[in-house]
Amino acid sequence: MSEQQLSEQELIRREKLQKMQAAGIDAYPAPLFPVSHYSADIKAAYTEETKDSFADVCLAGRVMSINDKGKVFFIKIQDSKGIIQLYVKRDEICPDEDKSFWDLVIKPLDLGDFLGVKGFVFTTKTGETSIHAQQITLLAKSLKPLPIVKRDEEGNAFDEVTDPEFRYRQRYADLVINPSVKETFLKRTKLINSIRNFLNERGGLEVDTPVLQSIPGGAAARPFETHHNALDIPFYLRIANELYLKRLIVGGFDWVYEFSRNFRNEGMDRTHNPEFTVLEFYVAYKDYLWMMDTTEQLLEKAALDVNGTTDVTIGDKTISFKAPYKRISIYDAIKEHTGYDVSNMNEEELRATCKALHIPVENSMGKGKLVDALFGEKCEHHYIEPTFIIDYPVEMSPLTKKHRSKPGLVERFELMINGKEVANAYSELNDPIDQRERFEDQVKLMERGDDEAMFIDYDFLRALEYGMPPTSGIGFGIDRLCMMLTNQPSIQDVLFFPQMRPENNG
Repeated sequence: MSEQQLSEQELIRREKLQKMQAAGIDAYPAPLFPVSHYSADIKAAYTEETKDSFADVCLAGRVMSINDKGKVFFIKIQDSKGIIQLYVKRDEICPDEDKSFWDLVIKPLDLGDFLGVKGFVFTTKTGETSIHAQQITLLAKSLKPLPIVKRDEEGNAFDEVTDPEFRYRQRYADLVINPSVKETFLKRTKLINSIRNFLNERGGLEVDTPVLQSIPGGAAARPFETHHNALDIPFYLRIANELYLKRLIVGGFDWVYEFSRNFRNEGMDRTHNPEFTVLEFYVAYKDYLWMMDTTEQLLEKAALDVNGTTDVTIGDKTISFKAPYKRISIYDAIKEHTGYDVSNMNEEELRATCKALHIPVENSMGKGKLVDALFGEKCEHHYIEPTFIIDYPVEMSPLTKKHRSKPGLVERFELMINGKEVANAYSELNDPIDQRERFEDQVKLMERGDDEAMFIDYDFLRALEYGMPPTSGIGFGIDRLCMMLTNQPSIQDVLFFPQMRPENNG
């Protein structure tokens, strides 16, 4: 960045830095600083009875406010757990006649600077738990001003920075000035840990599978394509990890799972990001009915672990994650919300029904996509409380086992919450001949122009031919689930660094 592009504040901060450096003060010292306490822990534990144990504390944080009283400064610093006040007196920080540190570091302090402080804890006349500083160390000089967030006397923000362009693009600053953002991501980690513990306690094995794949399998989606220079062949970023996890079931593992970073070269909106996290797990000798029971238990536990209750606030609604959940077939759902019984319709009849209901359709759409469009447009948004939509037509589910008692259907469910799909599960197809035919049907759709149709994965077919036991599998959208459990309206709010258009820095 050139001098002409720097703001007045940025220029002033650089001048302060130069004066410090000229006086031999290192504004970016060696990283070791012996932190012993954190703001929130001090505030929670400090009393008159415990004050002796806080007679020598060492903490560090970012300057968030400065109250200059001349020879005394009241400074509030923010560490990873909260904000606490420092009482800084010139004649104690600089006890001798040399006041250069005060004049070059303390008086010119800027919001955003990092300080290390050693001292003791006390309570001010106004009752605020504070640190009486005995030694101050400048740990890092901030050269760019943070956006100002106004706060009342109790420290509550009332003029927060809400511009999503700034918040998503400069998440590092967003985390500093909007403390509630950090809470969302702490809950995200609680969610993932809760699920991981649930699976581990029941015998699940966490595994890793390839992100770079020669065949983008396991889902109907448009992949990102790249090129492997050494092999001189195209590769794809994975759209799903399903087929690799099933290979491990073939190999003899009974229960495998993976938190998978997936990539789909599709649109972006409040519930879609091109890069997203999915949990998939596969369990031998189980079916989709067992998987529904297990899903209810997993999500009930996750809600309790994240929020301490199974009642979850999502927007203006309160939704219960407590088991059991409603179950309804996709055909019954469509009939309930459109009045049309589509269970025995052929492709042309489905296309005509879509047109009658003013649902856009394309010539490339086969029977499965037409049924999907009907459900997505007319039914999905009605399912607010957790609901299993079950028993899909075979054309919608190329990797799913045929229904044991209902011809033309497969043993599949999708879990809907707040009108959105959160999970998708099957009794997995383990018949290699049937699977080959389903893949070939997908190729026909691809030839009709469906750019989301599945490729044929011949190695996966070979694996099935060795024999895969009866298996149930599921995929959870972790980002969407996190949105719900943290009451966030957009997927960008639960991703540290959502996809953004590149900035124009020219």
